[in-house]
Amino acid sequence: MADRRGASSDSALVITRRDVLAAASVGLAMAPAFPAWAAAGGQLTWGIHVSLAPVWFEPAEASGIITPFMVFYALHDAMVKPMPGKALAPSLAESWSAAEDGRSYEFLLRDGAKFHNGDPVTAEDVKFSFERYRGTANELLKQRVAAVETPDARHIRFQLKEPWPDFLLFYATMTGAGW
Repeated sequence: MADRRGASSDSALVITRRDVLAAASVGLAMAPAFPAWAAAGGQLTWGIHVSLAPVWFEPAEASGIITPFMVFYALHDAMVKPMPGKALAPSLAESWSAAEDGRSYEFLLRDGAKFHNGDPVTAEDVKFSFERYRGTANELLKQRVAAVETPDARHIRFQLKEPWPDFLLFYATMTGAGW
């Protein structure tokens, strides 16, 4: 047997930093994708690209096509509105009720609701918005609503000419005057 003491190490494996980086890159590229879990809380920023018609900023002119609805949802609020898991959910109104005879609907505004400039949202503001509405459901709403009453700053009552079970569907959806 030969004596190996003092022998050169020509057969030693030499690994360079470049080899390590290349192997790591291949390993990462072939690794399975893992789901990324979002952190709880924070602020969601949502961006869309649309060409905006000036009328899309005006809920009183709701046309019934889908694209302006994205703008309405971002800029305006409704008394009540459809939400996931609920046919209608409170929004500006914290509650609402229908009379037993089906001829009136009353809404209670959420305490502390404010406009973008800090002014409080009042029952008179809701009445004004209803009266100036000219959108898709305008004719039907104006034919069936006899009066809009504001007993105080937070209560709005819609008196109907006759029972109308679909009032909330016409009033609360994006094409209705409730926006």
